[in-house]
Amino acid sequence: MNHLDEFMSLFPSEGLTFDDVTLCTRYADFLPEEASTASLFSKNIQLKVPFVSAAMDTVTEHAMATSMAMEGGIGVIHKNLNPDKQAAEVRMVKGYLNGLINNPVTFGPKLTVDEILQIKAEKNYIFTGFPIVDEESKLCGIFTAKDLKFISDTNVAVEEIMTKKLISADVSCSVQEAHKIMIKERIGKLPLVDADGRLAGLYSFHDVSSLISGDDDSINRDDEYRLRVAAAIGPYDYERVEKLVNAGVDALVVDTAHGHSKGVLETVKELKKKYAIDIIAGNIATTEAAVALVKAGADAIKVGIGPGSICTTRVVCGVGVPQLTAVYNVFKGTKGDVPIIADGGIKYSGDVPKALAVGANSTMMGSVLAGTKESPGEKILHHGRTYVVYRGMGSVEAMQSAQGSRERYSHADVDDVSKLVPQGIEGLVELRGSVSHILNQFVGGLRFSLGYCGARTINELRKQAIFYRVSSAGLRESHPHDVKIYKDAPNYSTGE
Repeated sequence: MNHLDEFMSLFPSEGLTFDDVTLCTRYADFLPEEASTASLFSKNIQLKVPFVSAAMDTVTEHAMATSMAMEGGIGVIHKNLNPDKQAAEVRMVKGYLNGLINNPVTFGPKLTVDEILQIKAEKNYIFTGFPIVDEESKLCGIFTAKDLKFISDTNVAVEEIMTKKLISADVSCSVQEAHKIMIKERIGKLPLVDADGRLAGLYSFHDVSSLISGDDDSINRDDEYRLRVAAAIGPYDYERVEKLVNAGVDALVVDTAHGHSKGVLETVKELKKKYAIDIIAGNIATTEAAVALVKAGADAIKVGIGPGSICTTRVVCGVGVPQLTAVYNVFKGTKGDVPIIADGGIKYSGDVPKALAVGANSTMMGSVLAGTKESPGEKILHHGRTYVVYRGMGSVEAMQSAQGSRERYSHADVDDVSKLVPQGIEGLVELRGSVSHILNQFVGGLRFSLGYCGARTINELRKQAIFYRVSSAGLRESHPHDVKIYKDAPNYSTGE
């Protein structure tokens, strides 16, 4: 029996959470910055950092998901959107860094160079190279800085000086193919055209070259150099699934309050038969539920019944398992073969290594990220400070506003608001800056934890972590004490 099993066996009927334990220091022969934070989101999707933004309507839409992927994590677009809108959010993330300009700025052939330059200045376009199209949007030339360099009179129609001998590609051209063509032909812009010769997009060599060379290895990208993104769905929500798959989503999250249920299991089985993308399912908290989801074919499992700061499931329904014990229970059921997402309960960066040490591969965060400028939550001024509205998907407000929340909490057919039984609240979190700023602190805390524990990787942490049970006096000792705090640190707040 390893230390983790031995430690958890001491509490067979006692639920533990993050504040109940602390990790013990171990010998290290490396510095914290040398530790690896790489992990898995699901069986086939890697993470550079083990952080996931929650599928909540005040946390994750395209801005949050884009920032999460740029920082090496991933975001899950919430489902309190109609299927078309949710698919559009996915497309915005997938198209953010793919090198393809879907709607390039174009000009007509009869415009003079003077007119084009004036428009360029007025619109503050900093790029050069404009496709020239006719009234039917058919490509007839391209106007670049090279064409402008050798003319003395700019009061001339652009069709007279534009490059007419064009090198273009089919609309289906991938970023890798575009890179090869542009290098071979020594061109900076590659227009894409459809079967009728209409302009359908434009590749820029600078953008494509940056993607191919992988200038920033910390970004979480797919095989086509696009940002990774996931999206939440409900059981049997196959129309939504079809739209999300067509939008290029990397993973589907069957997101319910009770993941050990017939609807979730049947949906996972059906999706695995039909689609070649990863399927995540949740939420659960027991070994039995984990075994069932693994058998159904889940590529990752989401753990958490009631640990969120805005969740009231445990007090309204009297059910739930403290998060540390819940993650450990599920880890026993998966035997480490299926990645685990610890969803909820993260307050400080030090909670993250504890979740990872008991079996999680990543942590999903709501309140921590809700207070960033990238969240879709409403920003308001309250008592002289800026706050962001943050609500549980089981709150009255969320269930009133969208079908997605009602479905998640088995209220799909409830039309009378007075008959809703909420399992969450609406609150305020202080605006804390950007996602980049927050994750910098959390990644830093994780790296230091790995260093303290003598673990170069998250897998090593899981194998050699040693826990101590913390008493109430020990918890008080863990926090700043015997002083009056007048200035919060960027990674620690009194919450006052």
